[in-house]
Amino acid sequence: MMSQTLDVKGLNCPLPVLRTKKAMKAVPKGDVLTVEATDPNTMRDIAALCEASGFALLSSREENGVFIFQIRQAA
Repeated sequence: MMSQTLDVKGLNCPLPVLRTKKAMKAVPKGDVLTVEATDPNTMRDIAALCEASGFALLSSREENGVFIFQIRQAA
């Protein structure tokens, strides 16, 4: 299993979600994308993206103002 990281720090809504959606297209089935963002709206928006797209949101946390998400591509 590969893990990729997408850095969308400094970008505001809707760019983090749009870039996450685009990046997920290149993530092989079952692999995980880690997203790092600074926009607080991503907490809600990434969860909604995963629910709508069938991705598994493995974790979401905040560390020193950075929101970190781990998203698994549907198998």
